[in-house]
Amino acid sequence: MFIDIDDGQPFRPTPSFFLGGVDIYDREETLGEELEKLDPNNPIDREEIILKYCLPTRKSYRHKYLIVKCLDEALRNENYDFQSLLRYDPEEYSSFPDGWDEMENTRAFFENIYRLATVVWKDDLQKASLEDQSTW
Repeated sequence: MFIDIDDGQPFRPTPSFFLGGVDIYDREETLGEELEKLDPNNPIDREEIILKYCLPTRKSYRHKYLIVKCLDEALRNENYDFQSLLRYDPEEYSSFPDGWDEMENTRAFFENIYRLATVVWKDDLQKASLEDQSTW
């Protein structure tokens, strides 16, 4: 089991990891206003959102490998409910820009994330794939 050095806990990624950069909770006047100008349903805007907000991370190459692997598994599951990741929950300290919970095709959004992550993180993913993950 890979232990996250940030918190000392087992690292169990979910596809929601990629939404951290677009979580506008307590940043509505800054990040929220930036994201309001972009339409996640528009392929050009979607790519900008992913490259600028979803993929940048300080996580290690091992983290990235596990995160992409997790997303790959979710995408292989035809019944995975990607829309649920964007639903507003008043009990959580997170929120997304207006209308994101009504995104036309959340699966396509995450497919684009996967495609771009495998390009942008290519070197890190390759480095991790050459290691024996059971030793992490």
